[in-house]
Amino acid sequence: MIRILIADDHAVVGGGLKQFLSDVGGFEIAGEARTGQQALDMARAQHWDLLLLDIGLPDLDGIEVLKRIKRDQPDLPVLIFSMYSEDEYAIAALDAGSAGYLPKDSAPDEVLAAIRRASGGGRYLSPELSEKLLSGSLSNGRKLPHERLSRREFDVMMMLSRGVPLTDIAEHLHLSPKTISTYRTRVLEKLELKHNTEITRYVLKHKLDHLQESI
Repeated sequence: MIRILIADDHAVVGGGLKQFLSDVGGFEIAGEARTGQQALDMARAQHWDLLLLDIGLPDLDGIEVLKRIKRDQPDLPVLIFSMYSEDEYAIAALDAGSAGYLPKDSAPDEVLAAIRRASGGGRYLSPELSEKLLSGSLSNGRKLPHERLSRREFDVMMMLSRGVPLTDIAEHLHLSPKTISTYRTRVLEKLELKHNTEITRYVLKHKLDHLQESI
């Protein structure tokens, strides 16, 4: 039996898939997460053969959840199952390590093919997505400003958003205040912001305040 964890804030999605896979046989949606954090916690707590992951979760962006899952559990296949079109997020999802990108309006046989391929360790690309990738007609999708930050710049951004003084950030990261000031300047430039208050607003707007890693 293939054990599937689904992360989606719409219960009807999980219910529909449960019924569909029950009729097919051999697959079980054994867990349902409503938020990105729940998905991370549940993925760590048990063994799963596949994670079906939505992008539009209420707390963490699905792409960020995917990145963190692949860092912690690189062998867990993650199939993006989203209402957003492939043109918007497919490349970002594939670059982050997803086993495929499946729109929610896909035909049942395509959903089944994708789940079978991904849970078996393969990668599933729809014929339309494959054609776009081969022709080079697919854009790089939406890349948010903070995704261009280095890991250290991201750490500095998060601490600045919480009002941590530069000297305290420097002590925490074992760097000089001058270096931290340089990182702050880079963060402001990359986010196209002018001061720390705007950094706080940016972090809250994009729900990055839920990310506590290494900070």
